[in-house]
Amino acid sequence: MPEISIVILTWNSLGYLEKFFPVLLEHTPGALARIIVADNGSTDGTAAWISGRHPGTTLLTFGKNLGYAGGYKKALESVDTPYALLLNSDVEVTENWLGGLIGFMEAHPGAGTIAPKILSYHQRDHFEYAGAAGGWIDRYGFPFCRGRIFSSIEKDTHQYDQPEEAFWASGACLMVRMEAYRQAGGFDPLFFAHMEEIDLCWRMHAVGYEVWYYPGSWVYHVGGGTLPNEHPYKLFLNFRNNLVMLWKNLPVKSKKRILFTRSCFDGIAALQYLVRGKLKNFRAVWRAHNDYRRMVREKYGNYQGPLAKSLQGIPGFYNKSIVFGFFLRGVRFFRDLKDHR
Repeated sequence: MPEISIVILTWNSLGYLEKFFPVLLEHTPGALARIIVADNGSTDGTAAWISGRHPGTTLLTFGKNLGYAGGYKKALESVDTPYALLLNSDVEVTENWLGGLIGFMEAHPGAGTIAPKILSYHQRDHFEYAGAAGGWIDRYGFPFCRGRIFSSIEKDTHQYDQPEEAFWASGACLMVRMEAYRQAGGFDPLFFAHMEEIDLCWRMHAVGYEVWYYPGSWVYHVGGGTLPNEHPYKLFLNFRNNLVMLWKNLPVKSKKRILFTRSCFDGIAALQYLVRGKLKNFRAVWRAHNDYRRMVREKYGNYQGPLAKSLQGIPGFYNKSIVFGFFLRGVRFFRDLKDHR
């Protein structure tokens, strides 16, 4: 029986599948992995292409687009292997990419999830925006990575070539221990897309599991395949889900203070969009805050998920503001965070 299920969630991404799925098959031992394609209501012929060209692949079809969070939550209900690996359709894997990840998880039973080094498909000697060399978070809930702080992306000069614990692992290529995934409560389908993997990793920390970055495996990610970074809908989801994530996971004693400060940061961001004439982006931030308040009131009133007692002891937590560091102190690289330990 395979040890791992590789689950690819697709939505109108047949072009990426045609390009990267054969590479995945070439570099993935069949005896080790079961491959599942979960189609999120595509209209581009994805399901027909999989069933016609790759009949040995397990195909799940959903009647509508459930988003990343909802689609993977539904797909993972059918997984009966000890591990699952969630792989974006726009990721190119490499030779021997899988064995090291499984070996690391087997040797570290406390690891709930792990991600490889994520490099840019278009600029292959640089890290990729989504995940890079392990995810961090600052005291106000802004995520960043070793190898990427906001728009500043580092060249890979092997500066992050040791496994290291992180706060979160990228959903572009995310391996989970299914026992830990279930204990943490799985993905929150209300997120739809964006921030859901950080929310999941935060809850894994809360129930006692570790999150790891493993550079012995690396993949190349196209990134931005569905929506560009400043698309209004993507901004809406990122701002809204970040607030929801903070509300769900922050320790009670610091929740109001941090959410108030975060709202101030978001207000400044919205004003910048307004001054620059980006009215749709301004409205996206406004809508995000309104929808966040609605969701807390209507969807999370009785939320009983695991809460972190303190952020201080979690690897990958930066107890300062990465926003101030980046925009006021000129911090562009992770190595410039003098007090990140």
